[in-house]
Amino acid sequence: MTADAPLLYERICNYLLTEIKRGALDPGARVPSEMELAKLFDVSRITSKKALEVLRQAGVVERIRGKGSFVARELPDLDRLAADSPTPSPVRPRPRGGSASAIGLVIPDLSEVYGLELFYAIEEQCALHDISLLIRRTRGHQDDEEKAIESLVTSGLVEGLLVFPVHGEYYNASLLRVILDGHAVVLIDRYLSGIAGCAVHTDNAAAAKALTEHVMERGHRHLAFVSPPPDNTSSIEARLEGFRATFADRDPAYGSRHFLTDMRSTLPDAFTPDSVEADVQRAVAFLRARPDITALVACEYNLARVLAKATDVLGARDKYLIACFDSPPDPVTGSAFLHVRQDQREMGRRAVELLLMQIRGEPVPKQSTVPFTVVDAGAVC
Repeated sequence: MTADAPLLYERICNYLLTEIKRGALDPGARVPSEMELAKLFDVSRITSKKALEVLRQAGVVERIRGKGSFVARELPDLDRLAADSPTPSPVRPRPRGGSASAIGLVIPDLSEVYGLELFYAIEEQCALHDISLLIRRTRGHQDDEEKAIESLVTSGLVEGLLVFPVHGEYYNASLLRVILDGHAVVLIDRYLSGIAGCAVHTDNAAAAKALTEHVMERGHRHLAFVSPPPDNTSSIEARLEGFRATFADRDPAYGSRHFLTDMRSTLPDAFTPDSVEADVQRAVAFLRARPDITALVACEYNLARVLAKATDVLGARDKYLIACFDSPPDPVTGSAFLHVRQDQREMGRRAVELLLMQIRGEPVPKQSTVPFTVVDAGAVC
């Protein structure tokens, strides 16, 4: 840190030190809350919380659970603290309406299949607003996600978080905490059911319904939905809901629906030859027991590849139509499968805008959906 470029939480620290030194805040006096400081300085609560924690560790304030923060009755040497600070002179809150200087992105991984275009859009929007972007990869692990969120929140380096939550049976405690504490957070690609956080994602139910209808328009009547266990992963749950809704709109005699929702190979760290082979055999057994099925709707691209291998094992690749989400384009042959293409660039752009709105203190919708399109197999994107 340099004297001419203090971090945002340091500005708040120096402001409070100045107020205490000039007598505006006496020992025992209540210090403005995280929310009040966030509004005063036009920053997120991540930043104001970091400032108060730094002052607590320095012995300047005492934090009492359920009551707030108060000036310590026995203060340390404030002149020494001010001398150690990169900006010892009084620092006043910056004008309302300013933008963030840095935000964090917590994401499982990046690939051409899904995530790379999303990242490009986020990076471009940050560059447009002159915002630094700090990236943490979780590799699909909830423990790594929790550590990434904690490190970004406590560092004081960012004013808000973009989080692409990982697949899991339960919600990450750190993610829940920052949302419930009112920090500036936008969830990408999925939302947390029952939690009033801001999220931007595809309408997965509508997309799955549109994809399934397209399959039926090809003449298929007996279909199966294939996915990993839904386990509180909103995107999979919604796609399953959309698949079911397609049949609900039709006469029960129209066709049959089947479910294979215990595939494991596409879970974090599981995409190995052994786990893929286990899923292939699981799919082979499933299809052999249900010879009426002629179409498979996979919730993701790599599962569609697993299903294609299973149909090859059966020697019946031509019998089955395989559809999925986000089949990557090939500039020569086109996409391998009939698929839903999510608008990753719009998702990334909107996520940054929603986060900046939160940081500025503006209201944001709980959920914001982006467009999708159904793309025929073989189409060159």
